[in-house]
Amino acid sequence: MIPDADEAITRNGKALILAYDHGIEHGPVDFEPNPETADPERVFDLATHDAVTALAVGKGVAESYYPSYEDDVTLLAKLNGTSNLWMGEPDSAVNWSVDYAAELGADAIGFTLYGGSNHEVEMAEEFRDAQEAAREHDMGVVMWSYPRGQGLKNDTAPDTIAYAARLGLELGADIAKVKFPGSTEAMAKAARMAGPTKVVMSGGSKTDDRAFLETVSEALDGGAQGLAVGRNVFQRENPGEILDALEAVIFEDASVEEALEHTTASAVADD
Repeated sequence: MIPDADEAITRNGKALILAYDHGIEHGPVDFEPNPETADPERVFDLATHDAVTALAVGKGVAESYYPSYEDDVTLLAKLNGTSNLWMGEPDSAVNWSVDYAAELGADAIGFTLYGGSNHEVEMAEEFRDAQEAAREHDMGVVMWSYPRGQGLKNDTAPDTIAYAARLGLELGADIAKVKFPGSTEAMAKAARMAGPTKVVMSGGSKTDDRAFLETVSEALDGGAQGLAVGRNVFQRENPGEILDALEAVIFEDASVEEALEHTTASAVADD
């Protein structure tokens, strides 16, 4: 990593990346809980929230929508991704170049690496090319570091997540996005293994407000520098509320109870 390379996609050293690469990775099923979010414009509107430090999207979405939001949204170009229709060993197609992402106005790139896959060597070499090209454009680099493959029995085991975080450092990422390993202590180990590379927690599948915020708080207590989240925001009926709550937890050091005051669920519980 290079000091301050991620400055454009962080705020006071912390990140809240709104991920919207789900259309390719998971398909329409991820939009069913909140059908309006199948329209990328809805999520671009969410990305104008003060809490969001960057929006991660693929090439087609960026081409179609980012020009209308370039003054209000920081673009993170998610370079690779493969549909859920793919049934082979974990791999991820490189769908656009760093040069083209820079031409569109991206401030950073995102790249998935499936450590442990039979395709790991090829993906690591593709990441090398993308990372070095990003440096030529003064762009930050975020690795979606997801150990996955035939040889892995538990992709959220603490040692596996620590290894995922270390891969981010070793291969030159400024930020490594990893799954939550189950505890503050395990996250602390992952953050320690990443050295100067920032670790952010993957948002994962949607949970209720309290459970989600508690997990985020645990990750931060363990040394995570933020969150990269999609479904736990845009699948909610009132996604702006959870962004308010996340802003309080990540950037204002608020407690979970204080953050919940931003949500309708808390107001209902108080009645």
